[in-house]
Amino acid sequence: MGETQPSFRDRPINIDDSGSRKWIYAKKPKGKWYTRRKIYSWSVLLFLIVAPLIKVNGHAFMMLDIAHRKFILFGNTFFAQDTFILALIMLVTVIFIVLFTVVFGRLWCGWSCPQTIFLEFVFRPIEYLFDGNHRGRKQKPASPIRTAFKHITFYLVSFFFTNVFLMWFIGFEGLLDFYATPVNDHLLAVFFLMGITTFYYWIYAFFREQVCTMVCPYGRMQGVLLDSRSIAVIYDFERGEPRGVKNSGDCIDCKQCLSVCPTGIDIRNGSQLECINCTACIDECNTVMKKINKPQNLIRYDSYQGVETGKRNIFNGRTIAYSTVLTLLILVLAVVVSNRTEVETTILRLPGTMYQVVNETTIANMYNAKIVNKTNSDKDLDIRFISSVTGEIQLAGKEAFIEKESVFESIVILRIKKQDLNGKNTAIKLGLFEGDRLLESVDLNFIGPENK
Repeated sequence: MGETQPSFRDRPINIDDSGSRKWIYAKKPKGKWYTRRKIYSWSVLLFLIVAPLIKVNGHAFMMLDIAHRKFILFGNTFFAQDTFILALIMLVTVIFIVLFTVVFGRLWCGWSCPQTIFLEFVFRPIEYLFDGNHRGRKQKPASPIRTAFKHITFYLVSFFFTNVFLMWFIGFEGLLDFYATPVNDHLLAVFFLMGITTFYYWIYAFFREQVCTMVCPYGRMQGVLLDSRSIAVIYDFERGEPRGVKNSGDCIDCKQCLSVCPTGIDIRNGSQLECINCTACIDECNTVMKKINKPQNLIRYDSYQGVETGKRNIFNGRTIAYSTVLTLLILVLAVVVSNRTEVETTILRLPGTMYQVVNETTIANMYNAKIVNKTNSDKDLDIRFISSVTGEIQLAGKEAFIEKESVFESIVILRIKKQDLNGKNTAIKLGLFEGDRLLESVDLNFIGPENK
């Protein structure tokens, strides 16, 4: 891509010849792309903090209640019985990320990845506050007092967001109860909370960009997902080369794009697994181009093909295939969610039982019934026959009243007239009604004596 391109790199950019880590002190970006990312990231952080606090009809807006095996997403409660829907949501999300990687490169990494959002818009601004905007390796380190206060602030912020994450699993009221309970009553939970806090602190205070360059597999996946037509942050080598103030290319080799890169790469050397498409180099290069009266966007969102030919074409066999699969999955998800019932009923024959002869004209079967109320309101249900049989339904000792987001279990005894039976097995259908409204129907087999 240019005369100054280095040879093949055999190690991450933040590792030196001896194998030691090279610490990266990125300069604070400034420009329209950074402003856009900041607004977006703060919106995501605000949602993260506020979503567990929002109530919809006295019910949580977002909560992942693993202990009770239920997930509340945008006010809708999904139980363990809705695993298929949750799996579909996860699959749609993965295909969506893959599709965007094929078309738009690592857009997820630069804009929506929690690691990027927290490091660049929470912890790095704290670092700028205590250490200044930019510290090179040869510059004098920050004073021990400032460094100590910086790390105390890092830990307090980590503790705050650990509690925010905890709210997503136990709710705001659960968090208040946690702190209202004496520490000795839940020592294990306290140790767990402090352990997670310490882990977050270590990630953002010390491990930092190595999550992206060494741990996260997504950067390596892009090698098989991207092609010459994928849109990514890219350096216009046609216009920029040869580099240097005295050369004919627009790149004056000021290396300002390196100074703002959070992973320490040189974007001019082409697509690299460490590049998270954060756009910091775009803003910095545009600032330099403006100062030297050159056209902006020497570094920009473009494709390799777009740089070479001046034409962008994101539609190809892969993008069409991914788009088709994604569309079909979204349609399936929409159909499944729209057909999701307010209650979910499982009625199974009581193990080890056969039919019972009540009298000369009536046969009885016994079943275990489990009804899950998926709504935010109590349900007073009535179980009735839908199929054309004559008989009665009896619940063992209680009526089918189910509180919101709870489970009702009982033994159901069905008594049916012999004249309505079709021999050893008779297919029947029961309906769960709330008033006159049918909520769900259940198909059963009723065992009876063989016809003679």
